Amino acid sequence: MTEVPDILGRLRLGVSTGTPAETVELARALAAHIPHDQVLALSGDLGAGKTTFVKGLAKAWGVEETVTSPTFNLYTIYRGSRQLVHLDAYRLGTSAELGALMLEDFLHSPWCLAVEWPERIAEALPESTWRLELETSASDGRHRIRLKN
Repeated sequence: MTEVPDILGRLRLGVSTGTPAETVELARALAAHIPHDQVLALSGDLGAGKTTFVKGLAKAWGVEETVTSPTFNLYTIYRGSRQLVHLDAYRLGTSAELGALMLEDFLHSPWCLAVEWPERIAEALPESTWRLELETSASDGRHRIRLKN
């Protein structure tokens, strides 16, 4: 039996963070365990920490650019030790619109495609997608991140 890295086990149970810096550090810890050429589906309401999580991945992979939400551009490509493609699917109406973006033409291994609002294009995401659920607690404002598969 293959041993599961501690960070994956913790995320499957759900990890709570109290600051953006903690969320960034959590993503940095996870980054070392994300397989090459992997899709991450980041689900959660506005303000749940999705872009902050992507900032942590970028830091782990040596991206020097400032990571921001790609809402108006739809996606942004960051280059570091891995290519990180950050996609905001909120404005996509169908999976066909995703195909029209021709993302596959821009993916250079090793890459990670981090998708915010993945429910908008769920049928286009591969079965191997890692699904992360991010939510904010109404009672204390802490963020909870859970790996669902």
